[in-house]
Amino acid sequence: MAGKKKEVILQAPVTNQEQWEEMLATKGLTVVDVYQQWCGPCRAVVSLLRKIKNELSDDLLHFAIAEADSIDALDKYRGKCEPTFLFYGGGELVAVLRGANAPLLQKMIVDELAKEKMVLEQSAERSAVIDYGLEDDEKREDEMPQQAQNEESIIVPASKSLTVAIIKPDAVAHGKANEIIMKIQDAGFEILAHEESTLTEAEARDFYQHKAKEDCFEELVQFMSSGPSHILVLSQIESSANVVPAWREFIGPTDVEEAKSQKPESLRAQYGTQTLFNAVHGSEDSDQASRELAFFFPNFRKASLTEQDGEEEHVERTLALIRPDVAREYREKILAEIHKSGFTVALQKEVMLTEEQVRQFYFQHVEEDYFPALLQSMTSGPVLALALAKKEAVHEWNNILGHFDINNDNEESPERLEAQFAVENKPVSQLHGSANCNEAEREINFFFPKQQTLAVIKPDALEKHKEDILKEIQDRGFSVTQLKEMVLPREMAEEFYKEHSEQPFFSQLVEFMCRGPCLMLILTKENAVEEWRAMMGPTDPAHAKETSPNSIRARFASDILQNSVHGSSNEQHAMEKIQFIFGDISSEAELTSDGETDKTIS
Repeated sequence: MAGKKKEVILQAPVTNQEQWEEMLATKGLTVVDVYQQWCGPCRAVVSLLRKIKNELSDDLLHFAIAEADSIDALDKYRGKCEPTFLFYGGGELVAVLRGANAPLLQKMIVDELAKEKMVLEQSAERSAVIDYGLEDDEKREDEMPQQAQNEESIIVPASKSLTVAIIKPDAVAHGKANEIIMKIQDAGFEILAHEESTLTEAEARDFYQHKAKEDCFEELVQFMSSGPSHILVLSQIESSANVVPAWREFIGPTDVEEAKSQKPESLRAQYGTQTLFNAVHGSEDSDQASRELAFFFPNFRKASLTEQDGEEEHVERTLALIRPDVAREYREKILAEIHKSGFTVALQKEVMLTEEQVRQFYFQHVEEDYFPALLQSMTSGPVLALALAKKEAVHEWNNILGHFDINNDNEESPERLEAQFAVENKPVSQLHGSANCNEAEREINFFFPKQQTLAVIKPDALEKHKEDILKEIQDRGFSVTQLKEMVLPREMAEEFYKEHSEQPFFSQLVEFMCRGPCLMLILTKENAVEEWRAMMGPTDPAHAKETSPNSIRARFASDILQNSVHGSSNEQHAMEKIQFIFGDISSEAELTSDGETDKTIS
């Protein structure tokens, strides 16, 4: 008589700390359903997990259920009834999902299993994440850099354009939130507020009520309430122009496949996987941005006209450097201190400096005894450079830094950053601040030099919309270094668009560009190339009207050929086209008149 076949357990039970540690040592990906004794594990997903296990048939995929009440490592999950799934690989937490969202759970299992295989088979780097549910409330507040921690009104200038951005649960669960935030800041957006929040189902339903009639509405509500999102208020640095179209251009089309083909550098192309799981959200227009701002940040408001006419707070910028010895280990902690002190990180980049660059930057210090140690420190690894903005930023940052003195061990002010992050046997401070406002601008320009791009107002827009476009350019903080109105000869137009010479529309494009005068401009600003492209909007005006309704092409263009404006695609392309149109010029030089209209304006 055949023996009874032993049933294979789908989810291994983990009921104590010892079993928990054994589970963490399991090779492969383990998906843990964390539950409370009084409510039990999530039964709704069992059939889904069995289906996934059968379909994948992978020995590296494991499921477990863990009782939070009896496991020390899960003490912060006690007393919560929301389903929570923790993904572990190599003993490290690699993703978190809250809520029984079946489509997202299935997608995350497939994605994280593939990543874990890359780690095991190809020595790829495993990306661990932090689940703030495991952190003390006090520590969580410290690690949420710009979260609004009081209910006082936050007043911004009336001229400041704001929009709400959301890093959605799929991107947060995969540990991509900080990476996305870095890219947002690198692109020239200013983060005025930032908090992590898990929407309730009712909140998600209320927030997306304008989509209630769409087929995917219920799935959208379940997805947005399935785990933490990062909610941000964005503006643009040193600009009063409408931030909404710039942000929508930066995130790319709603459809991820469309984003990958048309805007491969956009956030949705890089981090989204399908229309629902497209990583980020952006307000559709200024009205919606105002509604969303009131929804998430009711204490945010713009200054009244009376307040605006009063004495305006002068915001300074200063340069902060985090040198390699501490950047490697304490970068996030120092950034948290910066945000906690009320600074806005206006610009940020990580850079490897050469010896010559360090000598150039610290030209006033090369004869000092400590300079060899400073030189060694600055060239030993990546330096994190930050442009910090705040009222009296130079004084405030230097006050927080304190005075570094290697001889007295900084005992007089141990709370100051230079004392906290001093490195033993290193005779130089690990942090840098500008000495005064003039030095701050010189140092910021050293690390964040102004960029130039070529902009063209085409014949279809020049006659009707020239003044509107020029005003928007200046409102967005661009300097128009050179301006030339001219009719392109056919040979020049063909050379200008030579990269399109094999395209069927090339002849039509050349004829159109020669039809009447164009306005050629050299625009100068930090991140000028990308900002001008965001202002223009997508090449096709029909697409622009859907995704960037406030862009120049959405408002002024008639079709994909007569689309109002042109902009360089990258910095090298910009330099080539500027030289082609204007010849060899310096960024500060004026062109002499030769019969065409040549101007330099500020």
